[in-house]
Amino acid sequence: MTKQRLAICIDNTDYEVSLIPHKIYQIIPDEQAAQDDLIRIIDESGEDYLYHSSHFVLVGLPVEVERALVAA
Repeated sequence: MTKQRLAICIDNTDYEVSLIPHKIYQIIPDEQAAQDDLIRIIDESGEDYLYHSSHFVLVGLPVEVERALVAA
């Protein structure tokens, strides 16, 4: 099974409604966006949107923890 990817928001400037600092967000893989230094995040709206990667730090957690966080 493919491991989920997660990121912690470190800067919500200009996205105060969509992103909460220090919250863990699920990443949707998007290779084309990554070429432009963007990542696709499921934000507070419950939808996925592109954000500049500088707003996040990627985190690696044990698979069991990532599954639990994504399922919550």
